[in-house]
Order: sequence, then structure tokens, then C-alpha cells
Amino acid sequence: MTQRDGQDMARLNEQRILKALHKYGWLRTRDIAALLWMRGRPKRPGEFLPELIELTASALRMAQRSVARLRKQHSVISAKGPDGSVLYALSEAGARALLAQGIPARSGKDQLRRVSLSYYHHRRLANELAIVATLQGYRVATEYEIAKGQWFGGKAGILGKIPDVLVRDGKNVGWVEVERSRRNRPDYDKLLTWLMTIRKSHTTGATALAPLPGDMQLSRVLFACNRAFVNKLRDDLARRGWPVTDQRNYLAEIPLLYVSEAKFIVKSGSDRGAAEHSDGEMDSMG
Repeated sequence: MTQRDGQDMARLNEQRILKALHKYGWLRTRDIAALLWMRGRPKRPGEFLPELIELTASALRMAQRSVARLRKQHSVISAKGPDGSVLYALSEAGARALLAQGIPARSGKDQLRRVSLSYYHHRRLANELAIVATLQGYRVATEYEIAKGQWFGGKAGILGKIPDVLVRDGKNVGWVEVERSRRNRPDYDKLLTWLMTIRKSHTTGATALAPLPGDMQLSRVLFACNRAFVNKLRDDLARRGWPVTDQRNYLAEIPLLYVSEAKFIVKSGSDRGAAEHSDGEMDSMG
């Protein structure tokens, strides 16, 4: 590769990172490395199954070097997450660079101002799930895009509800709910009612009850949750008339402990220390 080729590749990588930040709101270095320099397992039609992404040290280094260049160009801004992770978002200059390409981007400074502990872990997990789905070949609407109404349900959602992540495989739609904390009773009852209504649309064929555009179909509702939540959910739905055996056709569990502990890890432990330095600072969690 010539020096000119290397420079062109570096600029391409920088553009890919800016577009990723536009889609996700904010990302950690390891998220960027996984999304742009790793591959996932081929998707299974209609069946999204999260997997552990074992980052190579070279992928992490590529992400760190690219982010370091963007920082020097003032194209990204950063903040510390509650767990010490470094979070990156678009700066005003980074947003302008995308606007010049016709991408309606804006600065992520407001996203970085609102990083409470619960918000951070909810968004982190939603981002991880979206990244894994992308690597498996699915089309994905991220939590950030959905919150802005940039998905087919818009601000109103489907039957008044929006997902945390939306995963699409052709006409099949997977609806992902991230359940990290206890819902209050009114919100939980609304969830049960929504699920029963969705179930009715499947069993009766009354697609107007779940008005997805075109001929798309809601194939699964997936919960990233702990075992206690899914057990209670199944019991309460069964009491409302939805047999547990039938629930398995439409509801699926993504074990929360597995996903939250399966953070993107560096595959080669011997390279980890060298790989975690970026632009002169340690980003051990990000």
C-alpha cells in the first residue's frame, strides 16, 4: 500500500466513525472497533441471537488511532461514562462534515450531558445489541435513532410503544426491549396489555392491530433481561390467557447477565496493554 493509499484509507475510516456516531449517538472505542473492524456470525432468518464479540488487538488499535485523529481534527467530543469509559460523540465540526455530504447530523454534546448511571447502562447495552445484530447482517434501528423518531414507527410508535432496538431481516422484524431495572406498576401493566394486543394480531391475522408498514411482520419481541423478569412476565401473560407454550413462538429472552458481562473483549490478552492506549491516554473500559 502506498502512502497515498494509506491516507485515503485513514480518511475513509474517519468517515465511517463519524457516520456511526451519527447513528448511535455516542460510542466507546471498543464499540467502534467491533462495529467497523470485526465480523459476526451469519444471521439466522427471523432469529436474532446475540453473541460475544472477541475484539482482536489490531481492531482496537485501528479504532483508537482513527479516533485519535478525529480528536486532533476536533471532529469528535468525549466524556467519561459512570464506569470510567470514554464516550465519543460528534462535535459541531464533525456534524458539519456530515452535513456537507447530505447527512442530517448534529452535535452530540447534549447526548454526553445526560449520561446518568441508569441511562448509560441502558444505552450501552442497547448499542451492544445493535452492533452485534449489524455484524450478523441485520438492518438495525438504534435506540438513538428510534428516540428521534427515525424509524418506521416514528414518534408515535406501534400501538403507542417504541422499542429500544429494532432488528430487521427482510420482512421480518425483531423488537428488542432492554430491561435492566424494575418497571413501575403502571408501565408494567401497559407492557402486558401491549403484548396481549400484539399476540391477538398474530393469532387473528388482524394486522391493523400492529400496523407495520407494507407487508412487514413483527416476528419476535425479545427481552434483554434477567431470569426473574422473564419468569414473572410469562406467568402474568399466562394469567391473562396467553399460554407459556404459545408465548415461545413470539417472545424470546436475551439473558441480561450474559449480554451485560459479554462486553467486547480483546482476544489477545498479551496485546491488551498496548492496544488500550489512544492518543496518549488509557481507555481501559471504553
